[in-house]
Amino acid sequence: MECTGPGPGGPQEPGTGGGLRLFVFPHAGGWSLMFQDWPDHFPPDWRVRALDAPGHGPLLDTPPLTDGEALVAHFLDLLTPEITDDRTPFAFFGHSMGSLVAYELTRRLLAEGLTLPVWLGISAFSVPQPGDETAPLLDSALSDDALRHRLAALGGTPAPVLADPYLWTVFAPAIRADLAVLRGLRTAPAGAPLPVALSAFAGARDRAAPPARIAPWADRTEHFLGLRVFSGGHFYFQDDLAALAAQVTADVHTALRARAAVAGAR
Repeated sequence: MECTGPGPGGPQEPGTGGGLRLFVFPHAGGWSLMFQDWPDHFPPDWRVRALDAPGHGPLLDTPPLTDGEALVAHFLDLLTPEITDDRTPFAFFGHSMGSLVAYELTRRLLAEGLTLPVWLGISAFSVPQPGDETAPLLDSALSDDALRHRLAALGGTPAPVLADPYLWTVFAPAIRADLAVLRGLRTAPAGAPLPVALSAFAGARDRAAPPARIAPWADRTEHFLGLRVFSGGHFYFQDDLAALAAQVTADVHTALRARAAVAGAR
């Protein structure tokens, strides 16, 4: 899914530049169609694009990836032609599992000396700890009924997918593949803090990733912009997407101003 403007974003702030590209990484089992309304809530000169992994959404006929490094490599190959254009800044926003994918992709860009995002948004995902198998959904032995029950409790997955036996057989392989990706990527060593501005987002009533477990993302960056807590659960933005978009826009502008100040001081 890729859309542009003309949503309510207000005028461009001085010194922030225009034409920013915001790449959105969905949650486990998610796909771009679930984020089709997002572009309308951001500045009109932003290009907002939710990314589909193999086996998801319009890529449903391709085999899903179960290896986290392979999934990160997939997105690296997909985005490299765009993000090497230094004239237009870009940012990453990941929700739940998408947060970990966006974080690991940023680390890969750094390791390979490629252009980095001006900002990274981490949403509804606890800081990964090697060997931590306590995160929800990571039990590979979950039955279909148990998995559907946990997904329903989190919200976000369309009810027909969980209730209809045929739809479940279609989408379950991608969901289970994503859980395998999560299990693998959570064991990666933390590494040094990223030289990228980072904001963390949480739902106050999120039992899967409560704010207290998201706050330590501050240690994973040299430029932490803050923990933003919204009312709601794991999919808090479904209640008030405009509020999230306004905060993301403000944080990205803060990151852009800081980058411009550094460049001007050279």
